[in-house]
Amino acid sequence: MKKVLIIMALALLVSACVSPVIRKDLLETGMRNVPPQVLATNPAAYKGKVIILGGIIANTTVTAEGTVIEAVFVPVDHNGYLQNTLGTGRYLAIWPKSSGILDPLIYKRNRLITVAGTFTGTRPGKLGKANYVFPVIDAVQIFLWKERQYYPAYAYPYYYGPYYGPYWWYGYPYPYWGWGYYWWY
Repeated sequence: MKKVLIIMALALLVSACVSPVIRKDLLETGMRNVPPQVLATNPAAYKGKVIILGGIIANTTVTAEGTVIEAVFVPVDHNGYLQNTLGTGRYLAIWPKSSGILDPLIYKRNRLITVAGTFTGTRPGKLGKANYVFPVIDAVQIFLWKERQYYPAYAYPYYYGPYYGPYWWYGYPYPYWGWGYYWWY
């Protein structure tokens, strides 16, 4: 019984360490993971509601109304963290000019974001050469995730065969390449 209580306490402690990326009041009142197709087909049902969406930035443009971010939808969990599944559809997140301008060099293509804001309706636009209806969110908070850093892996040499020679300790763990090859080590 004590072991079960200890495991439950540790699980509670670990889950309490995860902090949300979006303000708590927005997480409590907002609707998460409403696909952009649903928002575009039935905008009257969601107009004026707080929506929380994750996304991959496709384009960032600074306009007279503010910064417009076009993003590909990615579902989020209850804390606003992006899930590993890629959703379908795109949406526009508009950051008001009164709150400042978001730099397109920082909010660039393929960066990950979590957006919380009020759904205001739809806007026609172009996706490539095709016409597309974008759901529009007036952003209250945008969380920009850190860029992923990829480091090349060190390529360990591969040695052919298990033979280490009669005096394996001279070059161990390297293969035996001749008498006294590693004598200076």
